[in-house]
Amino acid sequence: MESPTDISQANVDTLITVYGGSGFLGRHVIRALCKRGYRIRVAVRRPELTGHLQPLGRVGQIHAVQANLRYPSSVEAAARGADVLINLVGILFERGRQRFDAVQAFGAESVALAASAYGSHMVHVSAIGANENATSSYARSKGIGEKLVLAARPSATVLRPSVVFGPEDDFFNRFASLARFAPALPLIGGGHTHFQPVYAGDVAAAVAEAVEGRAAAGGIYELGGPEVRTLKELLQYVLTTTGRSRPLVPIPFALAEMKAWVLQFLPKPPLTPDQVELLKTDNVVSDAAIRERRTLEGLGIAPVAMEAIAPTYLWRFRKTGQFKVKGGLA
Repeated sequence: MESPTDISQANVDTLITVYGGSGFLGRHVIRALCKRGYRIRVAVRRPELTGHLQPLGRVGQIHAVQANLRYPSSVEAAARGADVLINLVGILFERGRQRFDAVQAFGAESVALAASAYGSHMVHVSAIGANENATSSYARSKGIGEKLVLAARPSATVLRPSVVFGPEDDFFNRFASLARFAPALPLIGGGHTHFQPVYAGDVAAAVAEAVEGRAAAGGIYELGGPEVRTLKELLQYVLTTTGRSRPLVPIPFALAEMKAWVLQFLPKPPLTPDQVELLKTDNVVSDAAIRERRTLEGLGIAPVAMEAIAPTYLWRFRKTGQFKVKGGLA
């Protein structure tokens, strides 16, 4: 059996380009790949803001280049010479030229076309709920992106995580921060939507397994944690963990859409009409994926429960009432 050192040495000549590697999930992915010895090229819009990634690997293991998925020539340049391309780029709301279709559909296609041109393996991170016929623009662009990726690079592996949590997430941290100031927390649609929160480290491990060929070529995997919880249960968990008491107020979807229409114009909107639309559909691993073992478990990964991770960063809201959420989308 190969030791971790042997594996690391075997991978030192393999170059992986990670598009969107400076974001929340990207940091976990790069850490996982560095531990396995790969050389990493981080392709982002602002390379000068990637200094925080250097401690994740050894000296010279990570370097950054400029790339923007809206400009295919920059995507192609960042792919040159790489053995594997990983696409992590996504947006939660639209601003300026950052549109869902431009980034999550046609931008993803640009990465796949580059992978095809250079004969690189490709791992594409999408999202549970991706569907080219979805009523949500976010989910629809994700679905179109998957279709375009597999058309351009049929051997690509697609990973669809549920909501991802970890120390710098935009899920538990958002609600914990809201609970500091808001007199009540909203239960959009009554809080009945189901989620299957998945740890960022587990998603990163799945990416690494796909890089090493342990996921089916052309396969679509759905990644969820060990538990399914409703939105109401997740908000109750955040309140309990942070030691706060706030009423949970049900808000019908129609009213939430009206409020979101106004909130969407804020610099970083807490809610948009499209996100309300997303909340009308459960975000959990499908029965088909479980049956066919296109899951974390199917990749040999035992998913970590949120109770094992979330308290390690949510306690800061409880003790000091202050916690700055770092990072952002690449």
